[in-house]
Amino acid sequence: MSPSAWSILIGLSAVGAAPVFAAEGVALKAVSTFSSIDEPHARSMALFVEAAKVIQSPRCLNCHPVTRKPTQGNDLHGHVPPMNAGAGDHGVPGLPCKSCHGDANAATLASSIASIPGHPRWGLAPVSMAWQGKSLREICLQLKDRASNGGRSLSEIHEHVARDSLVGWAWHPGEGRIAAPGSQAQFGALIAAWISTGAACPQP
Repeated sequence: MSPSAWSILIGLSAVGAAPVFAAEGVALKAVSTFSSIDEPHARSMALFVEAAKVIQSPRCLNCHPVTRKPTQGNDLHGHVPPMNAGAGDHGVPGLPCKSCHGDANAATLASSIASIPGHPRWGLAPVSMAWQGKSLREICLQLKDRASNGGRSLSEIHEHVARDSLVGWAWHPGEGRIAAPGSQAQFGALIAAWISTGAACPQP
């Protein structure tokens, strides 16, 4: 299957396989696009695959590393300077994330980076929600597992992705970065429809 215009080979199952990134300006399909799929389980899987254009975009993957070391850029290169999540996912003693990342994106005069991303809660996702190199099925199962997702119900997962401002940063990433596909509202609608059709995960 050909790669999506954003980042993924849909259904890629080899752990460690790197996503392939492409052009800016990719839209998300509307939930209504999937109404022609009569079987709810199949429709639910298709909805999740569409939502995964966001989940596996660089804006999300950079902060969901398995290694506990953040990556950056549209090519997921190593963070400069080298960083580690630390015990609380916000850096290590003496070098927390907030050493460089403020409450909002900040423009720079450097030729190598146009802006430094920022948010009041800037940091890495917990290790239980590490996504880089994982298949869509593995990520889907993580999202549904309360032991991995911070104890959230499916409705709370929807609330998180649809309204949380740190998630929303993906669509307002600052100068020099490609925003996640679509909008946070569209992403939230896809996740809501995925849940309402049974929250099915893609097959291995």
